[in-house]
Amino acid sequence: MTSKVNAKSSTAMTPQAAQRIQSATAKANDGIVPKGSFAARATSSAAKNSK
Repeated sequence: MTSKVNAKSSTAMTPQAAQRIQSATAKANDGIVPKGSFAARATSSAAKNSK
């Protein structure tokens, strides 16, 4: 059984932070950022926060 944590962050995800996370994930996975990964979710969150 898996459960998702719905924690509220006190600091919004910035595009720069998402870029660092995505870069590290891609380097660790031969250039691929898996769909649904933390890096993908961080990028989505940063895009929503920048509007």
